Amino acid sequence: MIKLIASDMDGTLLSSHLSISETNKEAVLEAQALGIEFMVATGRAYAEAKPALEEAGIKCAMITGNGAQGFDSDGNETFVISIEKKVAKEVMGTLRENNLYFELMTSKGVYAESQVKRLENFATLLANQIPHLTFKMATAMASAHLNMLPVNYIDSYNELMSDDSIEILKFISFSDHGQELLKPIGEKIEGMGPLYVTSSFPNNIEINHEDAQKGNAVRKVAEELGISLDDVMTIGDNYNDVSMLSIAGVSFAMGNAEEGVKKIAKYETDLNVNDGVGKAILRAISENL
Repeated sequence: MIKLIASDMDGTLLSSHLSISETNKEAVLEAQALGIEFMVATGRAYAEAKPALEEAGIKCAMITGNGAQGFDSDGNETFVISIEKKVAKEVMGTLRENNLYFELMTSKGVYAESQVKRLENFATLLANQIPHLTFKMATAMASAHLNMLPVNYIDSYNELMSDDSIEILKFISFSDHGQELLKPIGEKIEGMGPLYVTSSFPNNIEINHEDAQKGNAVRKVAEELGISLDDVMTIGDNYNDVSMLSIAGVSFAMGNAEEGVKKIAKYETDLNVNDGVGKAILRAISENL
């Protein structure tokens, strides 16, 4: 019997308009009413993940930054796994050498050096997710959405590297050339230290400490709750979800998931735009998976 559900957000719990549908919301609330723990496991930072959950009226624990940080349902930090500053500087140097735009997730929020680049990358993501959306429309939509998400703009990330009060949790780097360019760079970066490189969309790579993985975080939460992994259900769509899909007794890949991800999950549900998460949760409950 399922006792804990961990769901990814982008491309999974969220629709193409980056909100939680009524069907998904009702399924989550039904699971919680039955005593099933529900949490999100996302690559987003806490402040980026919280608005969509609050809007839907869902109160839950969160795994953020791909497993770099954990929070209980009241928003209290439960753990943090950071990248050593010396290693972070090497990563930053490699990304700059390859002329890649990147952002930093830290213990004090998300930082970006360019507001224009951040907007361009978010608009590209939306344009790829929503059929028939022009780039101009995507840019307007991205601008409105990003205004709701707190981000710190900074002249140079070097300031963060010299600030001992700030921990580096994750790098996220983008390229219009996709994995053809990013994959070999990611492989090089993994050799620089105890690092784990994955992706949440075809146009990015995400760099964490090797212990900061969704699977490790879900296992940690399950152990603290006294729940066997056989009674854990995970739902995701991309490669940064693989570590949690592979450890759970019940795992669902979204209908829009990458093909390699679908091969790892035990079950497949509908698309994120067709309430795939809600359908997976209701199926797990009705079939007692």
